[in-house]
Amino acid sequence: MSHRHVNKRTGAIVGAAAAAIAAAAILLPNANASTDTPTAPRTFSAHSATQLATALKADLGDKAAGWYLDGANGHLVMNVLSQDDAESVTAKGAVAKVVRHSMTALKAGAQTLRKNASVPGTAWSIDPKTNKIVVLADRTVTGAKMAQLSKTTGGMGDLVTVKRSRGEFTRYDGDDAGSSAGAGGAQGGGQAAGPVGGSAIFGGNARCSLGFNVTVKGAPAFLTAGHCGNDSKTWSADQGGGQPLGTVADSQFPKTDFALVTYDDPGAQPQSAVDLGNGSTQQITKAAEAAVGMKVQRSGSTTGLHDGTVTGLDATVNYGNGDIVNGLIQTDVCAEPGDSGGSMFSGDSAVGLTSGGSGDCTQGGETFFQPVTDALQATGAEIGAGGGGGNGAGGGDAGAGNAGAGNAGAGNAGAGNAGAGTEDPGTGTQAPGTGTEDPGAGAQDPGTGAQDPGAGGSSDPGMGSGDSLN
Repeated sequence: MSHRHVNKRTGAIVGAAAAAIAAAAILLPNANASTDTPTAPRTFSAHSATQLATALKADLGDKAAGWYLDGANGHLVMNVLSQDDAESVTAKGAVAKVVRHSMTALKAGAQTLRKNASVPGTAWSIDPKTNKIVVLADRTVTGAKMAQLSKTTGGMGDLVTVKRSRGEFTRYDGDDAGSSAGAGGAQGGGQAAGPVGGSAIFGGNARCSLGFNVTVKGAPAFLTAGHCGNDSKTWSADQGGGQPLGTVADSQFPKTDFALVTYDDPGAQPQSAVDLGNGSTQQITKAAEAAVGMKVQRSGSTTGLHDGTVTGLDATVNYGNGDIVNGLIQTDVCAEPGDSGGSMFSGDSAVGLTSGGSGDCTQGGETFFQPVTDALQATGAEIGAGGGGGNGAGGGDAGAGNAGAGNAGAGNAGAGNAGAGTEDPGTGTQAPGTGTEDPGAGAQDPGTGAQDPGAGGSSDPGMGSGDSLN
């Protein structure tokens, strides 16, 4: 009996051990599963966000529907068409947003607008935040023009939203009456040896702003707006023409909006910098592609330095008289006549050349910029004294998330080192390459601007209460 008792006790012990093992077997998978939770969203600079978004787009193909950088927290938001597609996005540290409209549908909608609603005073882009095409109609779009626009957009359903802009879309070249700000900032401030980004330039009866000093096959030159290059063949640093600067070598407008002006003095060594309007300058060492959500600053000879955010890419704007420009960067940074050609930058990266827009620096508005990377690719120019020009890929994150902070002190520092970044001449061709790809991303981003404007009602009067019209 004692033997039988021992067996019972042994059996009880064995049974308890088996139960413990079984419980552990149940708990272990759960413990392992806890390590498979979705990756927490990462914080990205504009450049790193562009890199990852490009890779994700390649993986997702037509299942990707645009992306943008959430400036509030630095997250990359990637639009996808299904929850299954969302998993591969979150696994890489981005935020996935399931949306209704594919990029194919959005781009087809933009083509419909180009074909049937090419109305002067309008602009449009694809807004990845709302997953719609956002159309802006300025105050001149009334009567028959508004009827034409409404007829086209009305047949596009929820693919499009129409908003009003209080101002009038116009190019920002001015007359030669001199600048009210900035023109002498770089020269008179004593920090730059010659004209830099944002300085006033005069040609014929026009006044514009210098964009960025560059080199072409080792020769000094600068970029400005194409419509400025069309205004005059020769440009000087003063209204009277006593300080000649250079001659236009290439000017492209409309369709695109950039001009290359070669310095008359082949021995000139202009600084690769932008005027900050306070006697100091921001060194520019490379070019970067814009990203929706990127914080940027703009320097121009009329209004000086202002900051804001990239709100759209691959935007189309119709200035009237057949002047329709595509592939622009849309922002909520203000500008006024005379600022055309001026620099848009992020930290030490060149981003855009001022083209035109609506509004002013009192009431705000929307401003469009020619991408610098595209201008560099088309002209073969490089940023700085022989280098860094097309290094859009490497420079994209310069201050991407902090345009505002990116200037202040850094600006004065290397102002005198025009040649910083002279080591990378060849990258110039690379950036443009990225540029062409980003437009794809841009297409998604394009409208962000449109949407941001809406969001930024106070600074974008036109978009503020500009509710959808259809």
